[in-house]
Amino acid sequence: MPTLAERNIEAVILGRSNRRVKIEHDRALYKQRNRIERMFGQLKINRAEATRYDQLANSVLGMISLATARYWLKFFHAA
Repeated sequence: MPTLAERNIEAVILGRSNRRVKIEHDRALYKQRNRIERMFGQLKINRAEATRYDQLANSVLGMISLATARYWLKFFHAA
C-alpha cells in the first residue's frame, strides 16, 4: 500500500506541541474537518445511527437526515 505522501495526501491534523519536527497543515481545512467530526459525534448520540441498525442505504440516509434536522432545530429553537 502506498504511503500518504506518495498519494499526495497532505496532513490536516495539527501535530502535538512537543513534536520535534513540526508538520505543516492547512488551518482552514483543519477547521472544516473538525466541524465535520463534531457533527458526526452529535449524530452518534442517536442510538440507531451509532449501532447501525439500518441495513439499506435509503434507511441510513433517512436516519442521518432526521438526526441532522433534530440537531439543527436546537439552534433555531434557542434563537
